[in-house]
This record gives sequence, structure tokens and C-alpha cells, in this order.
Amino acid sequence: MPLTRKIIDLRSDTVTKPTADMRQAMAVAEVGDDVFGDDPTVQALEARTAELLGKAAALFVPSGTMANQLAVRCHTQPGDEILLDANAHIYWYEAGAAAALAGVMCRLLPGVRGIFTADDVRAALRPPDVHAAPARLVAVENTHNRGGGAVWSLAQVAEVCQAAHAAGLLTHLDGARLWNAAVATGVAEAEYARHFDSVSVCFSKGLGAPIGSALAGSAEFIARARRFRKQFGGGMRQAGIIAAGAFYALDHHRARLADDHAHARLLADGLRAIDGLRVGATIETNMVYVDVLPCPAADLSARLRAEGILINPTAPNTLRAVTSLAVDAGGIQQAVAAVRAIIGSL
Repeated sequence: MPLTRKIIDLRSDTVTKPTADMRQAMAVAEVGDDVFGDDPTVQALEARTAELLGKAAALFVPSGTMANQLAVRCHTQPGDEILLDANAHIYWYEAGAAAALAGVMCRLLPGVRGIFTADDVRAALRPPDVHAAPARLVAVENTHNRGGGAVWSLAQVAEVCQAAHAAGLLTHLDGARLWNAAVATGVAEAEYARHFDSVSVCFSKGLGAPIGSALAGSAEFIARARRFRKQFGGGMRQAGIIAAGAFYALDHHRARLADDHAHARLLADGLRAIDGLRVGATIETNMVYVDVLPCPAADLSARLRAEGILINPTAPNTLRAVTSLAVDAGGIQQAVAAVRAIIGSL
């Protein structure tokens, strides 16, 4: 592939790179040793994140997987069971960490586009019995990755969390893309978060920071999570350099997520007009799942790569395209044109 060719990268919103202004903020960040608790930039980011989520405290961590797994570890004991959607990120994409690090089982619920109901939670509960793993935690993912960027409504969240709490279970929100949900619905992040005992959010996806996520909850919960962060190898030293990128993203990149959502709709509309492709009717945020009928999705992905268009297959006949800070409207149009030409040649 020629080095001068412009690459249109739709593999994920994790491919974003820090802007020049974000790099400048990182370059001048005041730092200290975060494990000793004296990095002022990390402390400022944690305070700002906790404020946005309406929680007492927050903890800066390297990744969304670590944030989720810290929540699972803090809320459960080995041998417990957690309830979550059958396509949840915690189950599919975190390398079996719930079993390996917390020693818990995953009880999978039959959600629709990643969204399950209070009745699904109640149906999964079993009476106390020495034969059964006790359920301790309900985890919700908003927006939902494998659900095509689907957004939970506030009413759905409230009903599920109420059912969980009534049964004595704790609740965790995998809010890696909660920023997208808030922009799509107009519901503030804190309104979603108030129903949960803990919340994880990511800075390195749509917000465009190079590294980092956060976990938020009560002061006692975060103190416990801080110990497990060290145990998991997530204690960082002069982390203010990367925290500054996340802080910049919070203040400057949240509102622009609406552009990513608009670009996803533009992409979906363009692909729907191509014979041989099937695109879901609902594009809520920044993800477009495409069923490919004329050839295996991996073949189309390889042909597109040769044209400088990066889109990953997620199933034998399915591609996932994700819009982000890395792609503008012109790039979307270029991607649609490339797909049209390739499909037309088959």
C-alpha cells in the first residue's frame, strides 16, 4: 500500500490520535507519582470525572477492560455469578478476566441489541441453594458494542437497576461509550450513572485521548478499587501526561461526538443504496453493522484494505464500521465509493 495514500480507518473509534492541542496539553501537564497519590493532573481528572458522573470518587486506569474488571472484583467474591447480556463486552472481549481475576461466572441474558429487561433479570434469579452460584452483580453496557451502538433509554436502565437492587444485587455500568449515549439522547451522564453502584467510562474511544479509562463510585468503593488496581498491575507513576489528554478530551471532544453519529448515518445511507449489502434500519450512535451477501466479509475487507479503506469483519458475513475523530465526511464518501466499486465488480 503506498505510504502517501490517505487511509480511511473505520475499524474502531480506538484508532483516533491526539490532536495538536491535546498533545500540547499533555506536554505541559504537571505530574507526580500517582501510586503515591501526588499527581495533580490525575487527581484533577478523577475529580472532574466523578463530578460528571455524579459519584463521590473516581479512579484513573489504563483501559476500559481494567475498569470493568476492577468493578467485578470489588463487587463480588470468587464463586459468585454476574448477570449480563449475552453479547456484553465483559463476556466477549475481556479475555476471560471475570473468571481469571475475580473467579466469577457469567450468567448470560437474552437481550435485544444488547438491551435486556427487568423481567430478564428476575427470571435469571434462583432461590438460595447450596448447588447454585449466588448472583451478586448486574452489568449493563451503554452504548452496546455488539448491539450496533444501541442506546439504553433512561427508563430501561431505571427498571433493570430497580429490579437488581430489590433482589439485593449490585449494579455496574460499562459506560465505555456512555459519552455517545448522552449525546444521542440528551440525557446527562450523571442521570444514567445515578442508578448504578459503579460506572466505567473510556477516554480513548470517541473522545480521542490516547490512553485511559476511569471507574467511579462511592469513596469506599474507589478505595477498594485502588488496591485492586495495584494488584492487577495498573498502578501508574507520572500518569499526569496521559491524564492531561483525557482531561482535554472531556472539555473539548464530548459535544463533537454528534459529528460521528451524523457520519455513521451518512455511511449507512450510502451503503444501503448498494445492492448486495444489508444495513440495519437503526443507527443510533457511531457504529454501522453491514451484512455482506455477495462474498465473505473477510474478502470484502481485504479488497477494501487494498484501496486504503479499513473495515473489520466481525462474523463470516458481517462488517463493522465505526466512525470517529479519525474520519470526516469526505472519508465516508470515499469509503462508500470504494465499497460500491468492489461490490459492482463481483
